[in-house]
Order: sequence, then structure tokens, then C-alpha cells
Amino acid sequence: MDPTELTPPEAARWAARAGLALPAERHAAVAATAEHIGSVVAVLRELDFGDTPPASVYRAGGESPDAAV
Repeated sequence: MDPTELTPPEAARWAARAGLALPAERHAAVAATAEHIGSVVAVLRELDFGDTPPASVYRAGGESPDAAV
């Protein structure tokens, strides 16, 4: 087990800390979902967006509906 892996009891503790009622049968599912989200975020953090312009540059409707045009 990865030392940073979220365990079902930790998921229950975090839910309680956030004021959420989390039934015991959901602890494992919530922990697994949180782990999956964390792994996706980790992959996204590795992407290099250095040449990507900021969102403020994008103008909706300005693109051509046909990529060949």
C-alpha cells in the first residue's frame, strides 16, 4: 500500500470533518474515488502548458466549423 493512499477510515474522518454524513458502507467507495481523482490530477499536473495562451485570449464563435477551412 502506498503510504499516501487514502484509506476508508481516513475517508470517513475527512467526511466527518467536512460535516458530511457518510454511511459505513460508502467509506471504501469514497476512498477509491478520491484516489482515482488524485491520480488524474497528478497526470494533469505533469502536462506542459508553456505555449498555451491564457483563456482570456480565446474568443467563442471565432473558430471555423470545418478544420479544413
